[in-house]
Formats: sequence, structure tokens, C-alpha cells
Amino acid sequence: MLKGRAVTTAVHKASAQASRHSSVKAFHPYAARRQQHFYRSLATVTALGTLAGVSQWYLNGGTLIRDVHAEALNPDPELKFEKPRKKKGLSKEDNRDSISSQHLQVKRSWENPGLYAWGSNAGRVVAPDSQESFVKTPRRIPFFDGVLLRDVKLDRNFGAAIDEKGNLLQWGVGYSKESTGPTVTLRGKNLTSLAISRDRIIGLGSDGKVYSLPVSKDEQQKGPKFAESSWIPFWSSNADVSYRCLHPKDMAWGEKVSSIAGGLEHALLLTSKGRLFSAASGTQDFPSKGQLGIPGLTWLTKPEGPYDQPHEITTLRGFEVGKIAAGDFHSLAADRDGRVFAFGDNTLGQLGFDYNPEAAFIDAPSLLPTQKLYAGTGQVPSVTDVAAGGCNSYFMIDATKGATQGSGNDAASLRGLGRVTADTWACGHGIWGGLGNGRWTHVQGTPTKIPSLSGLFEYDETTNKVVPIRLSRLSVGATHAAAVMKNVTYTHASDKGSENDTNWGADILFFGNNEFYQLGTGKRNNVSNPTYIQPLDAGAERKIRGKGDHRFQITPRSNITVGGRRVSVEQRVECGRGCTAVYSGV
Repeated sequence: MLKGRAVTTAVHKASAQASRHSSVKAFHPYAARRQQHFYRSLATVTALGTLAGVSQWYLNGGTLIRDVHAEALNPDPELKFEKPRKKKGLSKEDNRDSISSQHLQVKRSWENPGLYAWGSNAGRVVAPDSQESFVKTPRRIPFFDGVLLRDVKLDRNFGAAIDEKGNLLQWGVGYSKESTGPTVTLRGKNLTSLAISRDRIIGLGSDGKVYSLPVSKDEQQKGPKFAESSWIPFWSSNADVSYRCLHPKDMAWGEKVSSIAGGLEHALLLTSKGRLFSAASGTQDFPSKGQLGIPGLTWLTKPEGPYDQPHEITTLRGFEVGKIAAGDFHSLAADRDGRVFAFGDNTLGQLGFDYNPEAAFIDAPSLLPTQKLYAGTGQVPSVTDVAAGGCNSYFMIDATKGATQGSGNDAASLRGLGRVTADTWACGHGIWGGLGNGRWTHVQGTPTKIPSLSGLFEYDETTNKVVPIRLSRLSVGATHAAAVMKNVTYTHASDKGSENDTNWGADILFFGNNEFYQLGTGKRNNVSNPTYIQPLDAGAERKIRGKGDHRFQITPRSNITVGGRRVSVEQRVECGRGCTAVYSGV
């Protein structure tokens, strides 16, 4: 189709040619026929030219374009640089606060140590002084302002914590209906860590002794009390509260309990020699789902002695266990060679094996075939840590790239040799998002990878290397979890540095059930992909930095001054039953 000036020129040429041909006489017999053919062609060209002109006139709003120009190119967009955030008159430290949310969070965690809690408040655990049913976003418990803690465990009906001196504190209606705040219950045991069951608290002392005491204040007061020795020679007195001691038998010289974990009815005791013991930890029901790891052990077949006496899991003799975890009714044990064993309830696939209705429970430690998870990849897996809670299990694995079978020594086959990839796998109940893989799966027997917590790398400026990002800790509650990343952090900003030298902490993500607002998002929808939440003290942050999307980053361990003394402190997260806490831990 001809356009614009080209149309006019073609028409004029055709008309001139037509006038010349009209004056030519035919000297050949076929001249007349050729002349008729020419006129028909001329008419066709004229009609097409006219049609093209009309079409162009119509498409251009009734104006015939006389000049044809090449389409103008869009100019490159002008580069816009972010406006400097620094405000006139600000000090160096104030400028750091204004340009970095992370710096402000680290600073506040050092200046105001304490405990934030959120989620279900049915038992007055996350807000002891409030009658609210839920606390939707992180809120400080005033009692713990300026207090450093060794450990915290939360249930919907009671809370337990160890203060800096090793004393046990309890609160919530499960402890006492008249409770209005934390109260010291077990003193002088120098406790270092806690585990909780349905109705008892298990505490580990720095000397390896394990204590079991009832949650209820009434039972603590009415139950039998041990006679305890005093610093005064030949003088003893009864303990303030009723408790029991869990003593593993046949301990070697220098061997002591170094780690504990607990479910609703059982507890795991790991010794410094890598031996694993299990014991009943509740009074309502004796463990009956294989979670003790002792084949055939029931209430009827248990040996003589206390119902909660520890039993060595002899199946694991020869395997030096380094990590343990416990869900409601199942147990995990990882040895120092990177293998993991699971036992207990498997009705939802939480042991990492497909559910078998004829064998819903596995009462002996069974080796999880983690190498199958990496079949065909050329990677060799090694379990570095385990976590469990409710009906879920999690495995942290370092996968090392090895030479594939039949590969040569060429550059392609050697590329990436020895490279380590850090992955996190999950199995069990996923209908609330606890698998963290974006799916809502009811039963997941085969471990599935959590994409957003796996295969991550970053550049470490101190070593000038690309390093894998592992998990520092995975805290698992009954139905939700929080993952603390072991990414590169920085806490060395000082007055000697530049005004842009800021601190930053570790990434922390939450996922799973959110029925009681325990994820801290302020909303009630479940989350199947790990997600960030707003800073703990979002209101104070907005006053300094204004509105904006800022995420909570947890402060890594640092030496700071608290109350005029130097202390090594870090922020820790603890997921419980329908509630969550972040506290300043020593």
C-alpha cells in the first residue's frame, strides 16, 4: 500500500503516461488489445492509490499526511539518585538511626534488654497484666525490662524462664490463677536450660543435674520436698518447692547430662559422652507412642523404680549423638558423623518415613536415609542440626559437591568440587504451613526442602569468599516456627567510624499456624512460606524513621554494658504453644 507523497507521485506519473499513450497510433495487429490492457492496469493502479489515500486519511483523523518521518526513539530515562537521608543538625549516631532500621534495632536491644511476647493470652502468659485473649504484635512484658535470661519456654497456660543467676521463674494461670507476673520458684540450682511437658518443667543445672517439678504452684507446695544441705556444716532444711531428680544410671567418670529436650509426655537427656537417655516427663500419661526409643517399654513393662527414671537408648550405642530434638510424641537424634535417627509417632510422617497404618509408631531409633534426598546430584549430605515441635521435624543439612562416578579430570567435572550447600528439610504436618515450602500438605512423610531457607550464599568481606548461609537456630513451637539465619552480621560501628557505618543483625523469618497471632504479622492468616515481620518496637521506629517497610532483624551475640558491667548478650526467639517470645539471652 502506498502512503502520503508516494501516492500522489504515482498517480501523476500514471496520468502523464496515459496521455502519451492516447496519442500513439496502433501499427501492430495486437496494438489495440495492448492498449486496452494498459487502460485496465491504469485504472487498477488509480483505484488502489485512491483507496490507500482514503485509508490513510481515515486512520489519521481526517488529515492526509504529506511528509513521512521515521518514528522518534524514546529518550533514555533520566537517572534519579536516592535523595540523601541525612538531615541537617543530626549527630553521627542520630544519622545512623535515620538511615538504617537495622542499626536502630541493634541499638535499642542493647539499651533496653528485655522480653517481647505475642500470640495467645488465654493463660495470661504473653501479657500477664492484661485480660486480652490475643496479643497481635510483639509487646514487652514490663517485669523483664532490663533483665537478662538464660532460657525461656512458653505454653498457652504457663511460662517458665531462667534468670541470670540460674533461678527458675514461672507465671500464667497454669502456675497459679492468682498469678499477676513471674515468680521465682526453684532457687539455687544454677539452671542453664529448660524443657516443658504437659504438666511439668524439666531443668538442667550447670553441674549436669536434671530437675523435674510440677507446673502448678499448688502441687509444688503440697508435694514431697527434698531435704537440702546448707552452707552451714551439719545443717539441712527442706526445699521450698517439691521436685524430683532424674539420674541416668551407669554414668562414666566425668560424664554428665549436657543437653535436654522434651515433648508432652517425654524428655530426652544427652550426655557429654554422646549417650542418649529418655524418661517420662508428665504425670497424666506414660509415653506410649515409641517416643522413648525403648522397644516394648510401656507402663506395664517398665522396670521397678520411679516412673520417670531415665532409660538409656541402647540402640544408639556406638553412635556419638551430638544433637537432639523432641516433638509432642516423637524424637530426633543426630550423631557427630552427620546421620539422623528418628523414633516415636509417625501418623503424620513426622519421622521422615511414609506413614504405615499397620505401624503408626516406631519404638526403636531408625536411620533416616538422607542420601536419597540428594540422589543424582553428586552431593554428599551431612546432617548438622535437627529441630522438632508438635507434629513436625526439621533437618539442617550440609551437602558437599563430590566427583560424580565416571567423571574425568576435565574442568567441567571439577567445577564446584567441594562446594558446600546448606539446606533445610521438613516433614510431618503441613496443613497449617509448617512445612515452609508454600504448600498445604496434610501428611508429608518424605522430607521436603524449604526453598527460602536452602541453597543460599553471600559474600563475606572478611574472608573475601562466597559462603553458604546456614541456619543459626530453628525454634519450633506446637504449630509454628521461627528461623534465625546465620548470615554475615556487623556490630562494630563506633564513634571512630563514619556516619554511614551502621550495625546490622541476623535475618529472622516466621511460618506456620497463625490462629493466635503467634507469627507476629498482626494478621491471622497462616503462612506457608517463611516471612519477615515488622520490628519489635514498630511504634518507636516510626517516630524516628517515619512510615516504611522495615523488617525485624535479631541482634547477634555481642559484649555490651548492662547495669555498669560487661556482659555477652544476644537476642533469642522461642516459639511455644500458640505464642512466641524474643528475649535478651546470656
